[in-house]
Amino acid sequence: MLVPVFTLKLSHKLQPRTVALGRFDGAHPCLAAATQAGKVLVHSPHAPGPRTGGSRAAPSSQDAHVSLLSINQAVTCLAAGPLRAGLQRDCLLVGTRTHLLAYDVHLNSDLFYREVSDGANAIVLGKLGDIPAPLAIIGGNCALQGFDYEGNDLFWTVTGDNVRSLALVSSLLVGSEDFDIRVFKEDEIVAEMSETETVTALSPMYGSRFGYALSNGTVGVYDRTSRYWRIKSKNHAMSIHAFDLNSDGVCELITGWSNGKVDARSDRTGEVIFKDNFASSIAGVVEGDYRMDGSTQLICCSVDGEVRGYLPAGEEMKGNLMDTCAEQDMIRELSQKKQNLLLELRNYEENAKAELSPQLKEADGWRGVIPANTQLQTSLSVNLGSDSQSAHVELCISTTNDTIIRAVLIFAEGIFEGESHVVHPGLQNLSGCVRVPLTPPKDVPVDLHIKAFVGYRNSTQFYVFELTRQLPRFSMYALSSPDSAVEPLSFVSCATNERPQRIVMWLNQSFLLPEDAEFQSAPFQVCFTSLRNAGQLLIKIKPGGEICISTDDIDLAGDIIQSMASFLAIEDLQVEADFPAYFEELRKVLVKVDEHHSVNQRLTADMADHSNLIRVMLVQAEDARLLGDMKNMKTRYVELYDLNRDLINQYKIRCNNHTELLSNLKAVNQAIQRAGRLRVGKPKAQVIAACRDAIRSNNFNTLFKIMRSGVASS
Repeated sequence: MLVPVFTLKLSHKLQPRTVALGRFDGAHPCLAAATQAGKVLVHSPHAPGPRTGGSRAAPSSQDAHVSLLSINQAVTCLAAGPLRAGLQRDCLLVGTRTHLLAYDVHLNSDLFYREVSDGANAIVLGKLGDIPAPLAIIGGNCALQGFDYEGNDLFWTVTGDNVRSLALVSSLLVGSEDFDIRVFKEDEIVAEMSETETVTALSPMYGSRFGYALSNGTVGVYDRTSRYWRIKSKNHAMSIHAFDLNSDGVCELITGWSNGKVDARSDRTGEVIFKDNFASSIAGVVEGDYRMDGSTQLICCSVDGEVRGYLPAGEEMKGNLMDTCAEQDMIRELSQKKQNLLLELRNYEENAKAELSPQLKEADGWRGVIPANTQLQTSLSVNLGSDSQSAHVELCISTTNDTIIRAVLIFAEGIFEGESHVVHPGLQNLSGCVRVPLTPPKDVPVDLHIKAFVGYRNSTQFYVFELTRQLPRFSMYALSSPDSAVEPLSFVSCATNERPQRIVMWLNQSFLLPEDAEFQSAPFQVCFTSLRNAGQLLIKIKPGGEICISTDDIDLAGDIIQSMASFLAIEDLQVEADFPAYFEELRKVLVKVDEHHSVNQRLTADMADHSNLIRVMLVQAEDARLLGDMKNMKTRYVELYDLNRDLINQYKIRCNNHTELLSNLKAVNQAIQRAGRLRVGKPKAQVIAACRDAIRSNNFNTLFKIMRSGVASS
């Protein structure tokens, strides 16, 4: 059994997901963590700690090895690492909802302190693409920003939703609140993986593999865009880290949980090879040579300040990290599997005897023996709904003879709560056909893993049929007549060199059509109605290869462009687009952003004036007290009380203004991202960069020209 090689107790409560390890003087490892009191703790067991005389760091009165940095704001993310090429020591990066601080712990001084209007929810340090300098990359309100050691903004792009996690492998991995993991190659999205909940943590492992954690307790491993494995727990994963704990040359996925458990799982299977328990939730998991003895330890910290270090297993413990209790649990689990397999074997043997014996064939009904040619068939169709049921996609599961379906289990990501759904008809409703309504909330292809129990009405044993059926990406759109549809005012049009027949092939694969569409001649037109909001979608192929997509939903237009480009292997695609209603809403949002900025500046100036007045009045009140002028002292303190109350009210107004500003900035960033998704490849990156330049220069007319045509000039 693996045991900690050191344990220590920090006399401070730590904030989850804000733990980092760095060599802030270039030689000695130090542990940095955000406390629940709005400070950053630096534990320096070997180094003397930050220099005195600076404005932020002060030694802790409770522990000689601990220094506390005053941040004066709630810390949202923390990281440590080299930010300046050639500088041998690490710097500390501290993110809050409004600012990013780069701090030189050794010199007790700020490298830079930058306001970030989109906030900092996650942070990672490293090199990105062809940018030569190391960057501090922060993820915030639908935006990513990268700063060099001087605080220069060298990288900026937008993403689909609020960023919750970041990791650097060969590319930048971004996990967000819209359940997606996006892979960025500099400012271009090269891959997207959809998950079932908010992506709260990402960790590079080795090669192209990385671990991930979701807010619903799921952890797993991806290799590029393919998921290797995942497990789900009733607890929340607070921190994940890659570390070779069993010394087999391959990193395991280390997970710290909200119930205080730490476990290590095989990168190949997800099997637990080690676990330990803390008395409180895990705050973070890092690695480093914390004892300075030449060996790297896995370091786990709890929110109560308990820190444990684990060494990788030695030769004598390889493959035996678990204690004897865990081995007994495994033996018990294998014994249970053995019993289940023996029971299944006995059922097969009895059924084989029934086939050979004429006397036993009468009992086939209750034995569960079904005809050898029994098959399970599935079909997907669009159901327009009724007064009692909304429109949906209908999955029909049926047998090919007189057998009945006793129960159906369906596993599908993102469709059902808990990812699974069971249909168990009552005895009086048993039949050979089961219909299941499906309403996918997002336009993504979904694999339906189906298990059906098939037998007869009186059967006590059932055959289990297993099959997989894919739900097309745009299954929530019903084919409708072009004559009855009103063509939307908004559209996207592009020209391609692809044969129309290939575009129709994409259409047949991506939509649920009663029968496959066939291309006869241009112009070709097909019309759909959304089952979610009854919105119209028209796809036209004009003579000359021009494709026009008409819809008032800019997200849907972007999804169609991306899906079509992926199917047709188009690397670069420029489009003309116009969404009048959406652009008008965006114009109103941009006006509100300007108003919020001006209100914020006015409130900041007023608060500064009030602060100066308070300073003057406090001196006057104290002078009056020392002179024994109680009447004047009382008057000054009453005025101070009124000023303080005004300051508090102004602060509340400023907080509300900032919340609304963040909401509107998120809408602006999402609009830029949506405009980018209407293009593919280089035109996409150019549109995002040009949109940001237009917003920086406050040129709204140019912004809308770029969104429409992809370039600034009309």
